[in-house]
Amino acid sequence: MNAVVMPGRLRGRVCAPPSKSHVHRLLLAAALCGEGQETAIRCAGENEDIAATVRCLSALNTDICREGDWFRVRRDSPLHVFAPRGALDCGESGSTLRLLLPLCAAKPRFHPADYAIVLTGAGRLPSRPNGPLLSVLRRNGAGIEGDFLPLTVRGGLRAGDYALPGNVSSQYFSGLLFALPLLDGGSTLAYTSPLESMPYVDLTLSVLRRFGVRIDENQNGWTIPGRQKYLSPGTAEAEGDWSAAAFWLGADRLGNGVAVEGLDRASCQGDKAIEKLLSQIGGEIDVSDTPDLMPVLSAVAAALPARETRIAGAARLRLKESDRLAAMAQAIRALGGQAEETPDGLLIRGTKLRGGTVDGQRDHRVVMSAAVAATMCENPVTILGAEAVNKSYPAFWKDFEALGGNVHVG
Repeated sequence: MNAVVMPGRLRGRVCAPPSKSHVHRLLLAAALCGEGQETAIRCAGENEDIAATVRCLSALNTDICREGDWFRVRRDSPLHVFAPRGALDCGESGSTLRLLLPLCAAKPRFHPADYAIVLTGAGRLPSRPNGPLLSVLRRNGAGIEGDFLPLTVRGGLRAGDYALPGNVSSQYFSGLLFALPLLDGGSTLAYTSPLESMPYVDLTLSVLRRFGVRIDENQNGWTIPGRQKYLSPGTAEAEGDWSAAAFWLGADRLGNGVAVEGLDRASCQGDKAIEKLLSQIGGEIDVSDTPDLMPVLSAVAAALPARETRIAGAARLRLKESDRLAAMAQAIRALGGQAEETPDGLLIRGTKLRGGTVDGQRDHRVVMSAAVAATMCENPVTILGAEAVNKSYPAFWKDFEALGGNVHVG
């Protein structure tokens, strides 16, 4: 499916969709509450990544039903007691995979029902590396077959000392923080170099506290008591997504009159830094803590003439749904802009964009960033693979039109 976007300004107000990062964590914590506890999670919207987490937890015998804007999540026993109903299909959701993998490894290795848990995925996910996480799980007793998806996990994870470099995915740390409290003894989790994307770990810690789990911070990581139980708060509400709102805030920075509702300025979400980072266009922007903001920042920088912007701290984006550094450089040049790749980012010289055809490369953030840039182009923009928005923001094109955008999707 392609989208043809006509030049023209956007005007109006839009409500941010629910944060998929927050929803992943709320669903996972709710699924870890046993003994008949039920949690109602308000989530006014869904996407493919959230659906992947629901699908995987359901395969692990979690009862999840959707009632209007609410998920109702219930378990009668701990997550690792029951054999799965089938393979856990993570789709293209890296968050689903990396949050679940340590929990699957926490299954007792010699449980009377000696079963394996198989994790699969689609798109680029089977080729995305998870080596550091697999290594630390194996060093601490987990039986895992394979280095890329599909992975077969037989459990056996034991309490102990865990350490990972801080420049790997923060999702590795979040997954371990969910799993380690369930083990038979206390553990430590340390980062051996500065931890990038720390706000995502802060979001994990806030959800764990909400569900009664104790994590003690120390100088370079955390001390985690074992044999803890997750306790349902009864109800929880997903925050508005600063990552999705970033596209509308970027459009506003370009002179489109867009206001975003439903955002919590006290949120732990790192991408709430978007407003500050947009003000830094024309200089150097470090996105090491907020790498998902790189695409929209680069699109805005490309469309603001007479400014040179260097975006750094984004090397990990080469391993996302696309090589996002290459994808955004190509997209900007396809629209008549100027962008060069650097080892960890982009160098962008803002200019008047003419329009053209952008390959969305099956990447939701590339597609939405191209749509933002299209509002400032002299001629129409055709975006290939426009359906990629379904991964995180299925209502994106509907909201784009509601703001006055002239787009034909088909």
